Amino acid sequence: MNLLLAPDLGDLLRLHPQYNAGTVVELLRYLGASGVQWATSSDPDHPLRDALPAARIGIHDLEQADWSWAETEHEQLRSFLGQYPQGRERLNAAARAEREYAAHLQGPLTAAQLLGPGFLELARRYHDDLRAALDEGPGTRWQARRLDEVAAQLQGQDGVVIAPLDDLPGLLDRLPGAQVPDVSSFSAGEMSRVRALADRAWQLREEDDLSALLSALDREPGDAVTPRAELDAAAASIYLAVGQLGDARTLLERAVHALNDDQPRSLAGLTLARLGQVRDAMGDRDLAQRTYRAVLALSYAPRIALDTAKAGLEQPFELVRDTPE
Repeated sequence: MNLLLAPDLGDLLRLHPQYNAGTVVELLRYLGASGVQWATSSDPDHPLRDALPAARIGIHDLEQADWSWAETEHEQLRSFLGQYPQGRERLNAAARAEREYAAHLQGPLTAAQLLGPGFLELARRYHDDLRAALDEGPGTRWQARRLDEVAAQLQGQDGVVIAPLDDLPGLLDRLPGAQVPDVSSFSAGEMSRVRALADRAWQLREEDDLSALLSALDREPGDAVTPRAELDAAAASIYLAVGQLGDARTLLERAVHALNDDQPRSLAGLTLARLGQVRDAMGDRDLAQRTYRAVLALSYAPRIALDTAKAGLEQPFELVRDTPE
């Protein structure tokens, strides 16, 4: 296998029905990859940090320096440019490039679209426009230097690399022989569909048909990336949102009993934090506090679960109900 560069969308993976964490797992299986080189976000709550280990796909982290200083320099540059008319024009040009590129990411997107020449050219043009507006260096958060360091670690390697979508053109330039996967025969499957269902349930919108969503969640048996326990927890969040606390508690307690070490690592924290809130809302304060402490005792829990548990220990969770004006 040559060195193949697969695109990462970060948290946007939660928004695309046909390119989500389940889709990435299906793509890697299609490519025959049992592991990946990780050249993307260091965020421990990244959705693929859940999905890949749960699907028995190994992650090898490249050595990545702490680039937080680059963000600081970028903000300092923006502050300086904002003091002058010509500087504000350059900032407006950069903002326009960012808006135009972000608009293309709103989807829905597929692997074929993301890996097609048109989208890669969009990513290349985006960075060209940023450099034209703010210059390479602080203006681009030192993108060229960062890519040089990543490429140096990948020289002579093969296999699959997970990298941010907008980094792909720059990495392809620096890595002769590297390419994007041929996905002409690939299509998102059942794992992608079930992942999309769970992602949708966790992000309720006013226009959602909640009965249809609950029915769909109830029908699915789950899989390695989106186990039955997560489907129950997602359904419980819907019941909590509409004030059906008994149904929410039943599903969350069932989900907790089904937790095991083979499941996505964030699931235990998310499920227990939500269960603590439901127990609080039902007046079971002592049990709610014990549930919050269970979240804090986990070896890993996502930031939102930790914040929920800490807030719950400080003050009982109360369900806010809409009241007619």
